[in-house]
Amino acid sequence: MPADVSLRIFNTLTRRKEPFAPVEPGRAAVYTCGPTVYRYAHIGNMRSYLLADWLRRFLEAQGYAVTHVKNITDVGHMRQEMLDRGEDKVLAAARAEGKSPREIAAFYTNAFLSDEAKLNTLPATTFPRASENVAEMVELTRTLVEKGFAYVAEGNAYFSVSRFPGYGKLSGQQAAGLEEGARVEADPLKRDQRDFALWKAAEPGRTLKWPSPWGEGFPGWHIECSAMVAKFLGPEIDFHTGGVDNIFPHHEDEIAQSEAALGRRHVRYWLHGQHLLVDGLKMAKSTGNTYHIPDLERRGFDPLAFRYLCATAHYRARLNFTLPSLRAAQRGLNRLRLSLQQADGRVTKKAIAAGDGLRREFWRAAAADLNIPAALAVAWRAARSPLPGAVKRELLMDCDRLLGLDLLRTGQLDGLPAEVQEWRRERHALRAARDYARADALRTQLLGMGYEVRDTRAGTQVLRVPAWQQEEANISSSRDVASLLDEPAAVDFTISIVARQGCAEIERCLSSVRACTRGKRTEIIVVDNGFEEDCAAHLEDMAGDDEKMRVFHADHFLGSAAARNVSLRQARGRYVVFIDTSVELKGDIRPRLRELLDDPTVGMAGRWGVLTNDLRSFDEAPASGDVHAVEGYLMAFRREVLREVGFLDEKFRFYRHLDLDFSFAVRSRGYRAVIDTALPVVRHDHVDWLATPVEERDRLSKRNFYRFLQKWGERTDLVTARR
Repeated sequence: MPADVSLRIFNTLTRRKEPFAPVEPGRAAVYTCGPTVYRYAHIGNMRSYLLADWLRRFLEAQGYAVTHVKNITDVGHMRQEMLDRGEDKVLAAARAEGKSPREIAAFYTNAFLSDEAKLNTLPATTFPRASENVAEMVELTRTLVEKGFAYVAEGNAYFSVSRFPGYGKLSGQQAAGLEEGARVEADPLKRDQRDFALWKAAEPGRTLKWPSPWGEGFPGWHIECSAMVAKFLGPEIDFHTGGVDNIFPHHEDEIAQSEAALGRRHVRYWLHGQHLLVDGLKMAKSTGNTYHIPDLERRGFDPLAFRYLCATAHYRARLNFTLPSLRAAQRGLNRLRLSLQQADGRVTKKAIAAGDGLRREFWRAAAADLNIPAALAVAWRAARSPLPGAVKRELLMDCDRLLGLDLLRTGQLDGLPAEVQEWRRERHALRAARDYARADALRTQLLGMGYEVRDTRAGTQVLRVPAWQQEEANISSSRDVASLLDEPAAVDFTISIVARQGCAEIERCLSSVRACTRGKRTEIIVVDNGFEEDCAAHLEDMAGDDEKMRVFHADHFLGSAAARNVSLRQARGRYVVFIDTSVELKGDIRPRLRELLDDPTVGMAGRWGVLTNDLRSFDEAPASGDVHAVEGYLMAFRREVLREVGFLDEKFRFYRHLDLDFSFAVRSRGYRAVIDTALPVVRHDHVDWLATPVEERDRLSKRNFYRFLQKWGERTDLVTARR
């Protein structure tokens, strides 16, 4: 690194960029909030750890001796609100998996370390386990009680926020808003609801508990980091890193504890990485958009493609993860690696000087608030430059000290079967002999086997076409398909089926639809909404040469509404019918649906519907006639109604209450919703519902219902408007 390069970093505490001045010359102490090991770390977590890795790599390149501590939380106090309700996620995971808390923690710790290694993350100097440092947490709590910053009530120790005047200086939240921001249930033992737990008394039967002066219990979430920072790095450190969701309450509370106990500044520079979004949404298990490093590997991606993707966005900016963006990152990484293979060109003083100039630009870009995207752009300029191969290679390897992309790894010919290797050599010889016809025949054969063939100066290269590249024809959002809605209807009926799981269910449903809807004026659109691989392939077999059936494959779960919108955008029918995979047709439903929908006052029709008196509770309609909403198991409407109402609201990722929302959207335009209980259909068990854990069903259903209420809760006119 050039000697005149110095780091300026954005300090969350001061809200400005500051030059780095270490506590101890030539040394840098870095603490990172590590994983809570009751589950796999998802890629949003891993992005936060990449921030710490890039910081460490920069500091070491600048010559600092870095001590990096990353804690392992294995006592279960993941969130303050969980702690205050006495819940312990490590214990819950242990019960669910039939293992001891120690076994659970060890398993997920190893999984985390494996994921970090796959991302080429430098291992921390120390990975202290919370469970092995409880004595230090007890001692720190005792100090706070003795100094009057904390109090004890019935075996619980609480930090008194009012005793620390600087509380709120990191997050910017002032005293008036802190109680609301904590979002916890009232604790009668607290003197002030803003106070937070340092130590909690163990409830009867609790497994993870330790002795303390106040009785058996377990430490608070925040005291863990304060105790381990002091133990492993000293009373004041240079950097503390984490995600923006750690700012409040975790890091705010950590500052209060440490500075109150030690009587001095705790951390010089606070660094926080922004959220990783997935398809524009915050990653969450309940949203169905959580990814882990092994998930990416199963799709054929190099985990370092994710590292490359993270390098394209500044750590303080949100990054939207999509599979197309990861494919682009994989291509970029592959091309950058290939640029190192060039070995041509004569090394001159001019070339060396040009390389040194790019080197200075690279490190200066990175020094400006750890701007990895700007540094990566300079690396690409070097890769595309006419520099001699030797100069370019040395320069890019210097860049890779920071980027950590393992640019020397190519893997172009690794692991190819001997037969394929022989064909590669044979094709190269045929091209050298100008026998292009036979060479092209070999190329066609290799392509058919799933290999990509490239002709280079060094000879013929044969690469496996990875799974991620094979999925490129799949869709990643409903907007990936064109909308035909404004075009005239080309057929009478479009029947839409969305499948997420259940091979037998989709086969039963689809077979019944095909048997009962013969005729040239009906099309069937099936949307594979992240179906299992074997089932997705089976859909193609079922479609065969049927011109009336089209299958769209999503490369991941799009969400229930988005998947339906794929079929709506491509529908060519005058009438559109949604059929759930739990429904089996026992006869032709088209004549009756046409009859119902040809009434201009009717906007939608189906077999099942619900009624309500207050928009809060809904009951299934017992007989044919008008309903307040048609259930999504079987729902039909005219094309012109869809043009008027528009597509489904894609915020409804879970299917529950999506039918209510769309029904009310149609009825808000003055249309009626009707059902006919005599339609020849049978409803079987709903696969998605049965496959979803009960607590997850409740959470997802409530979320969608509140979304529905927010939109329609005041429309009491839609409750009374029924014949």
